Amino acid sequence: MNQKIKLWLVAFIITLSLNISYSQNPFYQQGMSFKALFMDYQSQNGGNISEFKAYHHGLEIGYHHNLQSNINLVVPVKIGVVSSDNIEIRDAFHRTVYGLDAQVQYMQYKPNSKLIPYAMSGIGGVYEDGGDFNLQIPFGIGFMFQAAENAYINWQSEYRLSFADDRNNLHHGIGFVYLINKRDELPKELEDIDEILVQEEVDLDDDNDGIINELDLCPQAAGPKELNGCPDKDGDGIADYKDACPGTAGLKAFGGCPDTDGDGIADNEDECPNMPGKLARKGCPDNDDDSDGVPNDIDECPSFAGPASNNGCPEKSQPVVTNPSIVDTDGDGLEDSIDRCPNAAGPATSLGCPDTDGDGIIDSDDKCPNSKGISAYAGCPDTDGDGLHDGIDSCPRESGSVANSGCPEIAREDLDILELAMRAVQFDTGKSTLKSESYRVLNQIGDIMARYPNFKLSIDGHTDNTGNADNNQKLSERRAQACYEYLIKKGVPAGQVRFQGFGEARPISSNETLRGRALNRRVEFNLSPR
Repeated sequence: MNQKIKLWLVAFIITLSLNISYSQNPFYQQGMSFKALFMDYQSQNGGNISEFKAYHHGLEIGYHHNLQSNINLVVPVKIGVVSSDNIEIRDAFHRTVYGLDAQVQYMQYKPNSKLIPYAMSGIGGVYEDGGDFNLQIPFGIGFMFQAAENAYINWQSEYRLSFADDRNNLHHGIGFVYLINKRDELPKELEDIDEILVQEEVDLDDDNDGIINELDLCPQAAGPKELNGCPDKDGDGIADYKDACPGTAGLKAFGGCPDTDGDGIADNEDECPNMPGKLARKGCPDNDDDSDGVPNDIDECPSFAGPASNNGCPEKSQPVVTNPSIVDTDGDGLEDSIDRCPNAAGPATSLGCPDTDGDGIIDSDDKCPNSKGISAYAGCPDTDGDGLHDGIDSCPRESGSVANSGCPEIAREDLDILELAMRAVQFDTGKSTLKSESYRVLNQIGDIMARYPNFKLSIDGHTDNTGNADNNQKLSERRAQACYEYLIKKGVPAGQVRFQGFGEARPISSNETLRGRALNRRVEFNLSPR
């Protein structure tokens, strides 16, 4: 071969290798390969390619480094015994050879494909036992077949063009590749994922909201980044697909609906949304239950008539039963004819009904019968002073907001982790076995649960509509259960977590596209006050 052409090929391959090796790919893999070699030095130098008995065996051990999603750098070390007994070759030989290559593989990679064909080329040096050394340029084809999560069966055939005379040869190798260092670090913020996907050239944004489809939970409808690309028509910070009242701004505690009168009942369930009322009356008020002229909201004894001078409670004068013919079933000193609770003893101030905590509100009307409270809070106290009484406060000893049912607000960074987990938790295809790359984000969720002891976590499994609906339902339940069991093993109290599966019933994207189905296959982690 012309010497200038040889030098040009060497320079081109070295330049290509250097350019590729400096590319930045956050999802690199490293691995090792082991192959048996069939080395043919005779057929390309005047021999016959069908003379298989002239092939000699060798061994190859290689280091693999994934540079980009479809490009690998491979550095194989080879050893073998080769020979050429063809009389037409001026220097017939039988020698041990040692080789070191730098090869680049271009993979025809497709997601979820187990068979990956590739083309390769590179440059290598070969030392022959006896002192001779020559450069060779290998190029050829091969394929990798995935046998396990990190293991591949590998076959490769290459033609090796030598810079020395009578040294062109063929190598055929079969063996396996094992990935020993697959990066599974999760980005600290959602913005990091944008960078990763842009580098993988997954940059479609169908709804033009600035969030690429791969990250967009609503890729066909524009929405803000903080809601993962889903619209929020009423601007209350709750995505429309989660909002029970998408046209009216509301509170998260009420599923996105408002509570105009502040009675703890969402407007969509409140028959009197503009007047505070009771849940038992579907949100409508009782202005004066005992008809004593003292409105319930300031009546300390709303169930018993009493003068306003005594805050609506009866005067504290208890009649004494002196006539044995008077019936007093409960023996509380009030005859049954005037005792409003003739079968349960109680003081005269509550007209014979029990009032365990002595707050002037009988137990049957008292939402907190064992804790002294006030009428405005239906007999309950407000221990943490956050404006929600203990009867409806999910965190009665921690001050919180009305919108969060009296519990502290969840930190933005913790919400980001819960949202990220929906995409980061991965399973083996068609199974409920967690992949190792899921452990990091599940450990982070365990830490979150320790910071919010008064919150509960709902783990909800979902699938796309591929296959049988009953099987999808069972798979979604098993995957949610796998996450549940992992968190329990990590020390999260069982009473703080529950799991359920919804199968294909709750898609968040179209099942007509590959990307939509990928989004629908998910496990959601929803944290809320107990």
